[in-house]
Amino acid sequence: MTEFEPPAAAPGDQPAAYDAVVLAGGAARRLGGADKPAVRVGGRPLLDRVLAACADARTTVVVAGPRPTARPVTWAHEDPPGGGPVAALDAGLRHVTAEHVVLLSADLPFLDGRTVGALLDALRRGAADGVLLTDADGRDQPLVAAYRTPSLRRELAALSARHGGTAGLPLRRLTGALDLLRISDPVASFDCDTWDDIATARARIREHGHVLDEWISAVKDELGIDLDVDTGVLLDLARDAAHGVARPAAPLTTFLVGFAAARAGGDADAVAEAARKAVALARRWAEEDTEDAAPDTPSGGAEPDTRTDAG
Repeated sequence: MTEFEPPAAAPGDQPAAYDAVVLAGGAARRLGGADKPAVRVGGRPLLDRVLAACADARTTVVVAGPRPTARPVTWAHEDPPGGGPVAALDAGLRHVTAEHVVLLSADLPFLDGRTVGALLDALRRGAADGVLLTDADGRDQPLVAAYRTPSLRRELAALSARHGGTAGLPLRRLTGALDLLRISDPVASFDCDTWDDIATARARIREHGHVLDEWISAVKDELGIDLDVDTGVLLDLARDAAHGVARPAAPLTTFLVGFAAARAGGDADAVAEAARKAVALARRWAEEDTEDAAPDTPSGGAEPDTRTDAG
């Protein structure tokens, strides 16, 4: 992902609130008219993947027809319908109240919260109107960006005054008038315009270095779980239970850890504490198998005297 590293926050600092606008309309002609936001990559609709990346937004507005989503959103419609990205942005901004807004398309399979955070941090630190990603060819991606809300409203009003509305205008008419900072990120800026792009995204997600994180994210979305835990601890627990007890003990033990953590409050600390106890138990169990089956000896470790004339 991006090489941008945000500064360390001072103790007690909380990031400023932001809103998100996701453009999920369009005809998807290069996909044969398919419902692109609903196309699944890694078991999740593209739209849900993007919503997960901006999950900490105060308000998330999706400009499209309503549909089931993994996270609650506010729905908006451009006027006229099919009026293009500038009209869709205008419709979305009507529901935005935060000083900063993240503007995203609904077809970004590799976007994540860290990249969204990097865009916002760069925007807050500087004086630019917006911060956007550039793709592998160095092209601007204005639909993977963070903007100052007043700047967008100012340019939208100017465009509308000059053209008698915003329908049919290309997004570059708006962004070309803004002072923008750019961050190169060929991965997070990758979008899915064609079925070949979809195939590429699906293949990459199943690569060894990505598949576990992708699977965990998909399961959490499917089960409605919004909890970050140390998966390494759980994997170590599963390994210890499988090796020290029996292979079927691994999934059963991790299930019981989750159940115990839920009873203890259900946060990441509860998971860590339950896993710690289970790991210790699995190791004690395994150690019993490796101890010598020697007879008990008297206290102090001295061997009993078994000579016939002893005593």
